[in-house]
Amino acid sequence: MEINQTLVTEFILKGLTDSTELQVPLFLVFLLIYVTTMVGNLGLVFLIWKDPHLHTPMYFFLGSLAFADACTSSSVTPRLLVDILDNGQMISLFECMAQYYFFGSSATTECFLLVVMAYDRYVAICNPLLYLVVMSNRLCASLISMSYAIGFLHPIIHVGLLFRLTFCRFNVIDHFYCEILPLYTLSCTDPSINALVVFIFAAFIQAITFSTIVVSYVCVLFAILKKKSGTGRSKAFSTCSAHLLSVSLFYGTLFIMYVRPGSGPEKHQDKMYSLFYTIIIPLLNPFIYSLRNKEVLGALKKVINK
Repeated sequence: MEINQTLVTEFILKGLTDSTELQVPLFLVFLLIYVTTMVGNLGLVFLIWKDPHLHTPMYFFLGSLAFADACTSSSVTPRLLVDILDNGQMISLFECMAQYYFFGSSATTECFLLVVMAYDRYVAICNPLLYLVVMSNRLCASLISMSYAIGFLHPIIHVGLLFRLTFCRFNVIDHFYCEILPLYTLSCTDPSINALVVFIFAAFIQAITFSTIVVSYVCVLFAILKKKSGTGRSKAFSTCSAHLLSVSLFYGTLFIMYVRPGSGPEKHQDKMYSLFYTIIIPLLNPFIYSLRNKEVLGALKKVINK
């Protein structure tokens, strides 16, 4: 016998903590992180656009990654700041879908931009004489456009499948943003198909992109080791190390969240991993790529002097 149940169309994001004493300190910390993230990433985009010396494929890709990081942070942090101060604020199902879509879009775009950047380093180090021929402006624009196009299309699948679910039990999402996996636990409809689709697409995208990056850097490593010049080796290692650090941080948390077998991480671990790849990595990336980059630092000094 079926029992009539009221459908839930609004949810409460539980947030990071229930402690009222931590509200103001957390708000100030995440506000500082968000401002720094936006200044770092959008500042990097501005520097690359402003300085003609940075109008090369590597920096075009880096600027695109910085913009994707700014979008990732903006899809999560502003809402988190509001919820910290106004504990228990409601969010509609449509707003929830929109937040997940924009986060999923920017995160997927970042996966493919990291592949493009690995390919760029492969061509630059393994085929330096043909670099400017292979990495033409047209190819760079196509690779960046393709990364963003895939990013825009991928989350549409998961958001579309949300329409097959009904929510009628509880309306508290035990998370600080509308992450799709905790949302499934509130569904009255069996979400097994949705969860399976998330796993398949996450595994496929992450496996394909990560394996491509690994293969590219294995080839790069062999090419670096063949170099006779110690200066050439150190410069090549320095150029690649920032990208490898960014890849390790980004894919490490995504693999744990979406592709790890079994029931996945505990709820508090789930939040920490999510916090890392939604807020901390976008904060770190511009500094990872810029602090040891003499060309970027030189462009920044020119802007400051002007």
